[in-house]
Amino acid sequence: MITAGTTISLPDESDTREFAGRIAAILQPGDTLLLEGDIGSGKTAFSRAVIRARLGQQEDVPSPTFTLVQTYHAPDGDIWHCDLYRLTAPDEVLELGLDEAFETSICLIEWPDRLGDDIPDNALRLGFTADNNTHSVTLHMTNRWADRLHNVAF
Repeated sequence: MITAGTTISLPDESDTREFAGRIAAILQPGDTLLLEGDIGSGKTAFSRAVIRARLGQQEDVPSPTFTLVQTYHAPDGDIWHCDLYRLTAPDEVLELGLDEAFETSICLIEWPDRLGDDIPDNALRLGFTADNNTHSVTLHMTNRWADRLHNVAF
C-alpha cells in the first residue's frame, strides 16, 4: 500500500519500468506528475517508461532537455513530457502552453521548481534519488492521490 512519504527502491531499470507502468495505468487527462531530483536520478527513465506504457509500444522517447516539451498522442489524451531546467522565469511556463495542458493532458514535469506558483494543486510529487547506482523515489501526495494509489501494490 502506498502512503504519503512512501519510498520505493528502484535497483535497476526494470524496476523503474515496472513502477512507471503501475503509475501509468492509473493516470488520466488532467493529471500532473512533478519529477524532482538531481541529474541522473532517474526522472527521464521514469518518464520514458510511463509514456511507453501509456502508448502501449516502444516509442522513441527522447529527453526534452533542449526542446523543453515533447508531446505524445495517446488514444485517451495527450501526454506532455517537459524538462524545465533551462527556463529562467516562471512566466515562460505560460508561453509553453502548460496551463492548458495541466487541465487536458497527462503532464510529466522535470524540474518543477521552475513553475513557481503555477504548480497544479492536484499534482503528485515524486522525489528521485540516486546513491551508489541505486535509485529510489519518494512519493509526496495529496489525499486525492493517496486514494487513487491506495490499492496499487509495489
